[in-house]
Amino acid sequence: MAIDQTQLVQEVLDILDETFEHHHGIFLDKNTSLFATLAAVDHRQASRPVGTSCASIAAQVAHITFYLEVLERYLVANDTSKADWGEVWRTIEQVTPSEWEQLKANLEQTYRRVVAELRNAAVWESDPQLSTALAITVHTAYHLGEIRQALCTIKE
Repeated sequence: MAIDQTQLVQEVLDILDETFEHHHGIFLDKNTSLFATLAAVDHRQASRPVGTSCASIAAQVAHITFYLEVLERYLVANDTSKADWGEVWRTIEQVTPSEWEQLKANLEQTYRRVVAELRNAAVWESDPQLSTALAITVHTAYHLGEIRQALCTIKE
């Protein structure tokens, strides 16, 4: 059975939404989206790396935001310029309470811009809309898993 484009777009957006915000019963348990997970993390927890060669949760959040920004530039302007993928990992570890809140706010603002851009596309082509939505979902789900595993280790 063929699926129409409107249905496909909505299903992809639902998976993206579940990754970041709302439970749809697709692949996450209730209250385990990225934003729900981060809401329960304080700046001290966000600042603690899990091990000597692991990033802090704050760095994970900054990296997800950076990834969204790179894909946003690709989506909006077909910008494929080189990005410094290591900068976040080299520069973010410990955060103050206000820095932690700002990192989470930046993530949410960037996510909302990208989703609005995806929703506003008149027609989804396989590239860039579909590939961008899928890449963001898969990448963020991976880091959500990393963050949840880190929380198992650092929760006091």
